Amino acid sequence: MGREMALTLAEAGADVALAARNVEALDETASLIEKMGRESLVCPMDISKLEEIERSVNDAVKAFGRIDILINNSGIAGDVPVAQMTPEKWDSVIDVNLKGHVFCTKLAGRHMIENKYGKAINIASIFGLVGIVYNSLYSMAKAGLILFTKSLALEWARYNIQVNVICPGYFLTDLNREFFQTEVGQKVINKIPMRRLGDPKEIRGVVLLLASDASNFMTGSVITIDGGHIAG
Repeated sequence: MGREMALTLAEAGADVALAARNVEALDETASLIEKMGRESLVCPMDISKLEEIERSVNDAVKAFGRIDILINNSGIAGDVPVAQMTPEKWDSVIDVNLKGHVFCTKLAGRHMIENKYGKAINIASIFGLVGIVYNSLYSMAKAGLILFTKSLALEWARYNIQVNVICPGYFLTDLNREFFQTEVGQKVINKIPMRRLGDPKEIRGVVLLLASDASNFMTGSVITIDGGHIAG
């Protein structure tokens, strides 16, 4: 899904800095962007390490001169019963799903404030809006990200920076493909009103909206894209 977002921005005319731990995947995406005639920058980064966030933001500004759009799209599962939760599990999920997003926004946002322009887009989850069994850590982190988005939208509105959040439901990716071929996975799909999973390409439209001037009067918005999963 991160690749689809990056390609969406590149197709719309943006040069893109790519940050993640998987350098091979970053290189593949960078190659696709460059074939479109846009520039790309690969920033190997572990979002749980603040020094790596700072380095990546600085590298992006050095390469492109400014940051206009930030998409925070990292996440790991927190699938453990509360009775078995450990401080180490807490730290790992909160660092990746919430803390890293906050500090990445802080560091990139400084440049947006200087330029009096910016689009900050957080990727949360429908499970930041409703609970999910044995995954309270994940839900807490994503709920925190949603409220961070709303609060920051109020704080940065004066700087012409719009801050919004997308809450995806279940999308088919390489990480969950095997699960959704199981009987349990099929039961999950059957609970979705559209009776199917999202295609990663279906995130493109809402990302383009929030990254463009079409959303200049939208800030603090929470957009779900889940096939109607939590509508009822």
